[in-house]
Amino acid sequence: MTSITALLSRGAAGLEEARPLEFASLVLPRSPNTCLATPGWHPGFKHLETPIYPVSTARLFEVLGRVAGEFPRTYPRANWPERLQAQWVERSQIVNYPDIIVAEVVAAPNGGAGLFLYSHSLFGWSDMGVNRARVDRWLAALMRAA
Repeated sequence: MTSITALLSRGAAGLEEARPLEFASLVLPRSPNTCLATPGWHPGFKHLETPIYPVSTARLFEVLGRVAGEFPRTYPRANWPERLQAQWVERSQIVNYPDIIVAEVVAAPNGGAGLFLYSHSLFGWSDMGVNRARVDRWLAALMRAA
């Protein structure tokens, strides 16, 4: 992927091939242009804690896909239903910067479903809070829909 290709492309085009993300071993970059939300029982670092959703993992994954499709300039990038993981690209309105959103649904220890949600910029150092605001929007939309 070249920067020019990524910026001039539409949707998920122009980006490197997506690969599943291993949340258990995720190491965040030093740059502040990320936001990671994880279930409370996950021992690693998190910016935000996701709730336990009182639905099955399959139902939450279905709702997640529907909710993602409602956000402007957000396009599917990859989907691994066997992992209950999917990725999207959200493009900024003016410059067309691509940001990546990765979500994975997991079974909660005592029933229900948990969610890992990671949003990060591909370009730049700071994002002026864009990824945090995006994760907040997605979590609020999921809470309403689930």
